[in-house]
Parts: sequence; structure tokens; C-alpha cells
Amino acid sequence: MRRVIFNQKGGVGKSTITCNLAAISASNGHRTLVVDLDPQGNSTRYLLGENPIDPQATLAGFFKDILSYSFHNKEVSGYIHPTRFENLALMPAHRELDDQQSKLESRYKMFKLRDSLQELQDYDEIYIDTPPALNFFTRSALIAADTCLIPFDCDDFSRQALYTLLDNVREIRQDHNAQLQVEGIVVNQFQSRARLPKALVEELIAEGLPILDAYLSPSIRIRESHQNASPMVHFDPAHKLTGEFKALYREIAERLPARYL
Repeated sequence: MRRVIFNQKGGVGKSTITCNLAAISASNGHRTLVVDLDPQGNSTRYLLGENPIDPQATLAGFFKDILSYSFHNKEVSGYIHPTRFENLALMPAHRELDDQQSKLESRYKMFKLRDSLQELQDYDEIYIDTPPALNFFTRSALIAADTCLIPFDCDDFSRQALYTLLDNVREIRQDHNAQLQVEGIVVNQFQSRARLPKALVEELIAEGLPILDAYLSPSIRIRESHQNASPMVHFDPAHKLTGEFKALYREIAERLPARYL
């Protein structure tokens, strides 16, 4: 099962949600892979720390090989790195991805990621982190994915961007990936005592948008877990936010169509 975490707006928690859900999946015994398509590499640093990686061993190397038309390209598994967490692996990002985007788009390589991930039979769950834009990499991720999870911050700017985002997902589904399903919208940084976020979420639910029941609270501990390169299930297993991530994981697992189980 391949899940993309996608929002065209930055700062909504894509990498945080990607890595924490993947870490919970792995801790539950599922063979789990994170694919970091964001040149900023936040998921890569979250799972591997600040250790430098040879660009050729990252997704930048993967796409470089695609552009080279070489007969000796290594298999996609050659770009996968283990993490220090059992059952959790990573295809890391690199800043060189930025320079490759226009070349990849002009040669219409958007289906290559899907084709390569389909070759991987060793993973039960694959989580794809994306940049905050609708570009070659996010389109490739949406084409490669079975389901889409949308992080949402409770403000009016995020609300307006959400409608455009859902239209873009529908377009990808109609034109390139008929099997793609929106699993739901994850309410992030939710302050239960604040009137405005609560009213905004209630309005979105009334509009019929697929708001998930498990909300994520703001916490300084998440920043500390970033600095320690350790997702919450390992960094602070007893924390309230860890419980919220686990509740989110259970909810999306229960909503999966039978063909993915």
C-alpha cells in the first residue's frame, strides 16, 4: 500500500505526519518505507539525522539514472537506506532534486516513480513525502500512490488552499491514476480551547469534506523529536501527541479499502 502525504501549502506538517505514521507502522511490525520527494529533505533529516549522504545514493541519483538512459542503472532498492528503527527504511531526498525537476518534466517521466515502487515487494507500507507545491514530484507521487492523506492547519488561508488542492487531486485521478483515493484530511496543530479553529473544522465537516476524527495537537515535543531525529513513538512513547498519532494511524488503517489489506 502506497500513501502520499500532500498539501501545496508549506508548514502544515507533511514531513512530521509522514515520519510519525511510518514509525508507528514499523513499530507494529510492518515493513515500512518512507520516500522523501521534497528537496528540503525534512523527512530525511528526521529519520537519518544530519549525516551527509552521497547524492548518487538518494532520489537525486535515482532520477539522474532515469535521465541518463543507461543500460546499467541500479535497481530501485539500491537507493533505499536502513534507519536505526527496526522495519523502517528510507529513500532520501537531496537538494539536487530541485535542479532535475525541469528536465524530468520536459521528458514526461512522471510515471517512473510509480513503475519503480511497484517493483518493491519487500514493504507492507510506503509513505511518500512531497514538496509544498504542485510540481513534477508531487504529481509523480500522486500517480504512484494508492491513497492520499491531506494535512490541514486550522486557518482561513489553509482552507482556501484546500479547495484547490482537492480539485488538483481529482484531476490527477481522472487523467492519470483512477485508483487514487483521498483517505481524509488531517487536522493539525488543533487547539481545542480556541474558538476559531473549532468553528472552522465544524464548517468543513458540514460541507461534507472528509475530516478525520483524530486531531493532532501542537506541542514543543515534536520540535524536540525533530532535533533528536527520533519520531514520537520512540522519542516520547507516553506523550499525548504520540497517542494522537497512534489514533490517526488506527483510523486510516480501518478506512482502507479491502483491496489494500
